[in-house]
Amino acid sequence: MKILVLSQKIRLKPAQILVLGFAAVILIGTILLSLPFAAKSGKSVGILNAFFTATSAVCVTGLVVVDTYTTYSLFGQLVILILIQTGGLGFMTMATLIFFILGKRITLRERLVIQEALNQMHISGVVKLAKYVITTAVFFELCGAALLSIRFIKIYGLLKGIYYGIFHAVSAFNNAGFDLIGDFRSFTPFVLDPLINIVVMSLIVIGGLGFSVIHEVFSVRDFYKLSLHSKIVITMTAILLLTGFFIFFLLEYSNPKTLGQLPLGGKILAAAFQSVTPRTAGFNTISLSDMTLPAKLFTIFLMFIGASPGSTGGGVKTSTFFIVILLIYTVVVNKEEVEIYNRRISIENVYRAIVIVVISFLLIFSITFLLTITEKGEDLLTIVYEATSAFGTVGLSLGLTPKLSNAGKLLIIILMFSGRVGPLTIAMALASSKKPALYKFPEDRILVG
Repeated sequence: MKILVLSQKIRLKPAQILVLGFAAVILIGTILLSLPFAAKSGKSVGILNAFFTATSAVCVTGLVVVDTYTTYSLFGQLVILILIQTGGLGFMTMATLIFFILGKRITLRERLVIQEALNQMHISGVVKLAKYVITTAVFFELCGAALLSIRFIKIYGLLKGIYYGIFHAVSAFNNAGFDLIGDFRSFTPFVLDPLINIVVMSLIVIGGLGFSVIHEVFSVRDFYKLSLHSKIVITMTAILLLTGFFIFFLLEYSNPKTLGQLPLGGKILAAAFQSVTPRTAGFNTISLSDMTLPAKLFTIFLMFIGASPGSTGGGVKTSTFFIVILLIYTVVVNKEEVEIYNRRISIENVYRAIVIVVISFLLIFSITFLLTITEKGEDLLTIVYEATSAFGTVGLSLGLTPKLSNAGKLLIIILMFSGRVGPLTIAMALASSKKPALYKFPEDRILVG
């Protein structure tokens, strides 16, 4: 709230408020996680490790330099849980909740920030959408927690089982990837458990669709009556999930270290889970480092795309990638307009999609280049995998993150923050105010391709 008050005094842009808001939450989380009683050992994990964990939690990534269960006390775990919820729903959504509790009126400027935070095209209805975001998240998280608790209570007892159900439901819905299983195992002990797999996958997919899409799906209930945005998100999500399942199933079917030793039902379940988790979730039920090279490369591709706009996930987003594919098709067949589902996509949307993909690629390439310098002895694929996972706020790791140097940790932190806030949002926050053009230069052409 202080960030919003400050913005009114020095006239910050909505994009700048978002960047500062996320940074402020990370700072608070860093201070809390660095306290001695936040660790089970009673000794501070250190500022840098606390900073890394706080950034990973707020940016709902799931990459960790220390194991969450064995390192952090109950207090530290609860701090991480709150950071995940705040980061997943967004700084402004949580601020909106506080405004409602305090009975404070939401001004036009605050509505503009909410519009930017929820990635909406219009300012009308953003407060109502923010309310819907909160109630929807609570509903699905409670449902997920209840179902997961059924299994966890049998394993860990009543209180711990309920706590595990709540923690992993919140982590899954917010696509965070943090777990309390211990020893960096994620959900590998539950690879054959249909209840845990199906519930976690469902929470990941729903949380990654975007709240405006969820609202439309439940209110309209007819695909052909949905908005163009919802149609594209659902179409691209279905394509990625189905394609991912078949590719992972075929590539890993005979791999004795992943799917090879599982029964047919287990193979199907594990392949489906591996198709869902690169959507920025960060959980895994099979050994990622033992996957085949083609499967690792395809995982990088899925992590780069990520979830959908206005969701709890990161990446360049499904609709962004879909528009770029449509643009390529439009140019190849020599059409004048980018069209889909009997609608024409605006040139502004096309420009933004291209800019997001290019900036994202350049950012990952730049950080990867620097990581090859700081993390000597690591192979290129592992570094690219880790960098893409950080940017896509995925959290999947081939084991490099716990071994990162101090410089490497800072580089991954930059990627996680950029991936959650959005590279275009950060660029707009740093850019100067747009001035109206007083004249136009003559148009000319250059040779390309």
